[in-house]
Amino acid sequence: MKFKTFYKLFYKHRFKKASAVLKLYLYIVVPVRFLLNTFFFPKKIDLDLLGLTSANLYNKNLNFLFEYFNSDKGEFFVDQYVQPIKKNYKKIPAHGYSKFYEKFFFDKKKKNCNILEIGSFYGNACASLFFYFKSSKIFSGDIYPDLFRYKSKRINNFFIDTSSEDSIKKKLLNEEISFDIIIEDASHLLKDQIISLFLLFKKLNSGGLFITEELDFPDTRKDMNINNERPTLKNILLSVVEQKEFNSKYVSENDKRYFLENYASIEIFKGNINEIALIKKK
Repeated sequence: MKFKTFYKLFYKHRFKKASAVLKLYLYIVVPVRFLLNTFFFPKKIDLDLLGLTSANLYNKNLNFLFEYFNSDKGEFFVDQYVQPIKKNYKKIPAHGYSKFYEKFFFDKKKKNCNILEIGSFYGNACASLFFYFKSSKIFSGDIYPDLFRYKSKRINNFFIDTSSEDSIKKKLLNEEISFDIIIEDASHLLKDQIISLFLLFKKLNSGGLFITEELDFPDTRKDMNINNERPTLKNILLSVVEQKEFNSKYVSENDKRYFLENYASIEIFKGNINEIALIKKK
């Protein structure tokens, strides 16, 4: 983890609200806190090597793998959103999406897939998918790629800012590659959820799956929809299912038409805490 990333994750929001005196205090404290945390930064794990020493991981189900690598997609996990020095290793309830993933991913398990996760954070879900899809390539995008804790010949980790259409186009739309599975687990902001789906749906192969995690955030959390805009992505998907018209300033007519002509099914499920949308392409 770079110092810049450490600051943005744990202290940037404090600086915005701080008085002049508190800012001076933080200027002194933050570098010290960063140095203390460096002793708790985990070493990068070579998944190719781990596959040789722990081959049994290739035979595990998704929930086992999510919990083994501490992804919040499983039933339980250790809070990974605190400073490393504060990690207490106590397991808490997670999103519980694994049962939905197992159902939709099983028939692709043995295929040579291209899998993209946007919002990979530490890469714990990517490590899980690496062992579940043992013949597939994993593409991992995040605004903080330096957080990624794993390496492999089958994993490509890169920077992407899903709040920027230009970044999405530069990193993904302008590339030749297409995907069998796209998992959107980034900022969960209203705009970002919408543009990620409608820009990237054309990069999905026939029969592929597009997943949006925490679908309900813009409807239930003020910080994910500051201006209380409508429609949210959930509103849009429900309109499509009900064959009703929708309009969003974040969706071009061409992208809207392409989606409506090429989606096969839309299903929304409630996990332990939040909702997830699974969209299949024709």
